[in-house]
Amino acid sequence: MVRPTGVERHPDIQEMRATRERAGSMPIAQVTEGLSIVAGLYLAISPWIVGFSGLTRLTVNNLITGLALAVLAMGFASAYGRTYGLSWIAPVIGLWTIIAPFVMRSATTSTVWNNVVIGAIILLLGLGAMAFGMSRRQPHKFGGNGHRH
Repeated sequence: MVRPTGVERHPDIQEMRATRERAGSMPIAQVTEGLSIVAGLYLAISPWIVGFSGLTRLTVNNLITGLALAVLAMGFASAYGRTYGLSWIAPVIGLWTIIAPFVMRSATTSTVWNNVVIGAIILLLGLGAMAFGMSRRQPHKFGGNGHRH
């Protein structure tokens, strides 16, 4: 087992990680993480569901970004206290998913609808994941250690 050294043992760092872990263990955070995994997996397989025939670049794009989102969301689900700093990536993936058909010049009706809808969902879930990382405990409900009085 590796023991923390230097900065890792600083009480503020440990308290910050504990706060992030508590935020990540809230039921709404767990639902958001689970939906993000499902959204990422859907994005990855969507070219074959929707039928992106002949659109290789967009197919590869959706596959890679979908798998990246699913892996990121699994990291949030398993160790949010250590991965919350990456939460900004999820909304960026959502935005990219929305504009990708236009940037890659693969804008057919089905690709646009697919990517705009799933991209908007990913964007909202990503903003939710970011919000959990920035949440602070209310002082009147919690003491200095984050526990209810």
